[in-house]
Amino acid sequence: MLRRFLAVALFATVVTVSHAAQPSLPSSFQAKTIHSPEGADIFVRWGGRGPVVVLLHGYAENSDSWAPLAEDLMRDHTVVVPDLRGIGRSSKPEAGYDKKTQAKDIRAVVTALGYDKTFVVAHEIGNMVAYAYAAIYPDRVERLVVMDAPIPGIEPWSQILLTPGVWHFNFHGPDAERLVQGRERIYFDRIWNDFTGDPSKPDEATRNFFAATYAQPGGMRAGFAQFTAFSQDAADNKVFEHVKLTMPVLAVGGEKSFGPLQSVIMRHVATNVQEAVVPGSGHWLMEERPAYTVNLIRNFLDSPEVAASESGSGEYGEKRLTPAEYAFPLQGNPGTGSSGVGGIETVVLKGDPDQAGLYTIMLRVPAHTRIAAHAHRDDRVATVISGTWHIGYGDRFEEAKMKALPPGSFYTEPSGRNHFAETGDDDVVVQITGFGPSSTEYVDPAQDPRRPRKSE
Repeated sequence: MLRRFLAVALFATVVTVSHAAQPSLPSSFQAKTIHSPEGADIFVRWGGRGPVVVLLHGYAENSDSWAPLAEDLMRDHTVVVPDLRGIGRSSKPEAGYDKKTQAKDIRAVVTALGYDKTFVVAHEIGNMVAYAYAAIYPDRVERLVVMDAPIPGIEPWSQILLTPGVWHFNFHGPDAERLVQGRERIYFDRIWNDFTGDPSKPDEATRNFFAATYAQPGGMRAGFAQFTAFSQDAADNKVFEHVKLTMPVLAVGGEKSFGPLQSVIMRHVATNVQEAVVPGSGHWLMEERPAYTVNLIRNFLDSPEVAASESGSGEYGEKRLTPAEYAFPLQGNPGTGSSGVGGIETVVLKGDPDQAGLYTIMLRVPAHTRIAAHAHRDDRVATVISGTWHIGYGDRFEEAKMKALPPGSFYTEPSGRNHFAETGDDDVVVQITGFGPSSTEYVDPAQDPRRPRKSE
C-alpha cells in the first residue's frame, strides 16, 4: 500500500458526527430507482436543500458509506447519493462497468431528479467515475473532490500497478467468484486491513454490513467487474487527459495511504488542484477520520471561488496583484516546478509550468522544510518575497554551501543545475519564473517525495 510523503496541519474547526451501529444515510432521505439508458437501474437516495452535491462511493462499500458527510451537508445542500452500477441496491448487469458508461449512469440520475449543475464528491472507485463524469460534462460540475485512489491510465498508474498492495486489481473472474462465495467477509477483511491506518476501522458492524451487500446474488461478479474494466478505463482516460479539467479540484489523501500522491495524479488532468492530507488516516476516510474529512470537504465546497491557474485575467491577460491577493490554496499543493514537497502551497500567476512557454509561480514553503538536491529542466530565476530562504548548489545537501537570502533577494536555478534549500523558523514565499515545460529530478530518487512508498 502507498504511504504519505509529508503530513499537513489540522483544520481548526470541528464537526460533530454521530456514529450508528452500521453506516446509514439519514432516514429523511427519499429513495427511488432510476433507469439509465446505458442499461442499468440505479438506486439513489437524496435529501436536504440548497446547492446539489453528488456523492460517489468506492469499492468494499456502498452509498451508505457517506453517512457522516450526508448528515452534515444536508443542512444546507441537496445531497444525492447513488449506488454505483452493480453495487448495493442498483442492478447488476453483465456489462457496462467501464467508468465512462457509469458516468452516464450518474448523469441520468442527476437529470431524472431535475438537477443539472452539481458539486461532485468521490472516493476510491467513485473517483474514477467522477473523473469520467467531469471530463464528459465539464460545464455541469461546479467543483470536484476526489479521495484516495488512482485514476487508471494517469501516472503514476504504471508504478501503482506494480505495488503488491493492489493485488485485488487482478483478482476477478469465475474462479475468483467461486473462491469468495460464502467467504465474502474474509476477502473484504484483507482489503480493509491492508489499507486502514487503524486496525479497528472499519468496525465489525460496518464490515458485516458491507460484506452482506456484496454477498447478494451477482454481487461479487459485479464488484470484480469494476476492476476488469480498468484497461478500458485507462484507454478512455488517456483521451480525456488531452483536455484538462478547469473546475476547482480538491485532491484528498489519507496520511497512511495516498497522501499527497492524490494531488500529483490530479495535476495531470486538471489545472486548478488543491491538496489535502487527512492526518492519521489510511484509505477509509469516512470510517477512520469522519469529522476531519467532513470538515475538509465542507470548507472546500463553501469557500469563495478558487482562483484558476490560467495565464492572467481579462481580455489582454492583464493582472495586478498585491501580496495579500495571492490566492494560495487551502492546503499544500506542490505542483510542477515546486520540487513536489508536501506542505508547499503553490499558485500559478502566469502561464502553465506543464506547457511550453513563459510561466511564473509563487511558492509558500512552511517553516522547517528541507528540500534535497534536485534540478529542473528549464532555466529559472527567483525572488524571495518574505522570510529567509536558505539555498545552495551541489549534488547533496550541505549546510556549508548554503546562503541565507532575506526578502528582496534574487537567485537563479540554471537548467540541470542541482540545488537544495531549507527554511528556518518562518514560512518563506518565493516567486519563480521559467520557461516550460518544467520538471523536477532528484539526485537521489529515494529522496523524491513524489514516489509511492510501501508500508513498513
